[in-house]
Amino acid sequence: MGGSILASRLRERYLKEAVPALMRDFSYSNPMRVPRVDKVVVNIGLGEAIQNPRAMEAATKDLAQIAGQHPVITRSKKSIAAFRLRTGMPIGAMVTLRGERMYEFLDKFINAALPRIRDFHGVSAKSFDGRGNYSLGIREQLVFPEIEYDKIDKIRGMEITIVTSARTDEEARRLLELMGMPFSRS
Repeated sequence: MGGSILASRLRERYLKEAVPALMRDFSYSNPMRVPRVDKVVVNIGLGEAIQNPRAMEAATKDLAQIAGQHPVITRSKKSIAAFRLRTGMPIGAMVTLRGERMYEFLDKFINAALPRIRDFHGVSAKSFDGRGNYSLGIREQLVFPEIEYDKIDKIRGMEITIVTSARTDEEARRLLELMGMPFSRS
């Protein structure tokens, strides 16, 4: 299976390059204190699913192809009359990746998907939440190599959140930099 080669490649990079560099940069006494990536959450919001029930089917299929895992359908918590939304209606899909699947997805995202974005100059370094977690939005699912242009019904964006065990944004940024995340210089 080809996926495990990619996954172990990023994990090896973390263990061999990132851990020693982070221990040196932040003077950790123990390798277990070094921040790590805990999970990656990929989310597609589908407001259009209210009018078009087939949109949910297409989005979950795309998300399953991208993440390699079946997505969970998210449902509305409140009714909002202005949006014709009732409690419990499906309004999105999400996947939480951990372990090998997480490393495989991150490797593919950093090395294959991000470079395919038009006019790409790096991801923003300002998208940290203050607790060491990083979120970014992708405008179209076509940047992922698994998605074929002819087979999609509509271009959809998605939000990707990388949850780390870092205590500060500075530690998390350094961790993601060492793992290959291309931050913009500005």
